[in-house]
Amino acid sequence: MQFDLWLTFVAASTALLLIPGPTILLVLSYALSQGRRVAVASAAGVALGDLVAMSASLAGLGALVLTSATLFTVLKWGGAAYLVWMGVKLLRSAPKGGLALPDAPGSIPPKAVFRHAAAVTALNPKSIAFFIAFVPQFLRPETPLAPQFAILIATFVTLAAVNALAYALLADRLRRLIARPAALTWMTRGGGVALITMGAVTATLRRANP
Repeated sequence: MQFDLWLTFVAASTALLLIPGPTILLVLSYALSQGRRVAVASAAGVALGDLVAMSASLAGLGALVLTSATLFTVLKWGGAAYLVWMGVKLLRSAPKGGLALPDAPGSIPPKAVFRHAAAVTALNPKSIAFFIAFVPQFLRPETPLAPQFAILIATFVTLAAVNALAYALLADRLRRLIARPAALTWMTRGGGVALITMGAVTATLRRANP
């Protein structure tokens, strides 16, 4: 994989992971109710969940590439459109008030936190749909797919784990940040712009290089 393409993937993934979604809100709720003792468990659960969801998504993509290059190209166009649509939706849904954190149970062991975080992350249908739309923008089907898949999976899972761990360790300060309407609004809008830009640039590059 080209280094500049990998850097683009890192930048895009980081921007998207920073947006407080359902998984991160779950991590925050556990960190705030259970303390830092579950920080590593929740981050590991998120990493496992993303590993499962992303691996399943890329397995389907790999089969598609081997079946038909034309279908893969159509999927990439569809993925670009899907990313733009998600970005617009994210911009329009930017909250005017802070988000309320979901309630976490009283006292539970780290193993239970790990299992819950992994299940919520892996079983979210939106995760698989997102990976199917997101990842093809960084693939080069004319080169072996397995090394590309390995690099992208390892990169994203590592970034997701670090992001979740940072949220868990900084839970108290981040709770105050998320409670601020203006801060959360701009974070959400930033994610929307990143998605729209990613989809638009990808489509432009394909038109310039038929």
